[in-house]
Amino acid sequence: MRKLFFSFLILLTLSACSQGENIDAIEDEVEDEVRSIQDVKIPDVIFTSEKQKSVIDEEEIKLSIKIYLDSFEELFIASESFQEAIYDEKELTIEDLEKLDKLNKLTKKNDENFSNYILNNTLPEGYEEESKRISRYITAVNEVLYEIDEMFDDVMNDANEGVIPKVNLKSLISNVGAATGKEQKKIEEFLDKKNIKTKAFGRGE
Repeated sequence: MRKLFFSFLILLTLSACSQGENIDAIEDEVEDEVRSIQDVKIPDVIFTSEKQKSVIDEEEIKLSIKIYLDSFEELFIASESFQEAIYDEKELTIEDLEKLDKLNKLTKKNDENFSNYILNNTLPEGYEEESKRISRYITAVNEVLYEIDEMFDDVMNDANEGVIPKVNLKSLISNVGAATGKEQKKIEEFLDKKNIKTKAFGRGE
């Protein structure tokens, strides 16, 4: 739910632009905070696969799950610096928000690539159901950020025209239902059973 709150605050920050606030003006006491955001490195590796209608062996699916979850973790950690700044009511520049938007797009692409991969190929016995569970869970965790990403261009256009953007908070909240602790526990049990090492969920490697 905190991630939901962070994402909602992104929209509120953007709406402040429409009221003529200069978000490029950063006060001295938050200079270090902004610098840390500017230093955030956008991950350059996400899950990708061109395979279609192929038979995937166990070694490959285990590596694919690891890459997907590791990419999710790295993208999430990178976006947290921005979300924390917004949560603490720090001012962000348009460049900062565009950088966050790029992170959101990579996150969405990571999820779409993995979903297409597991749906369009034949997975080893014992992996199909759990791979789908992983895909559904991570996608649900990221769903709020996807909606933010889809709203981003419209919000920026409205802000430039002096219009306060409207936020459908009820819609955003409705999309986090699948991201439950019970589902994460099942996923972690599966990862342990198959000895899949990942940095996701704070597990390290």
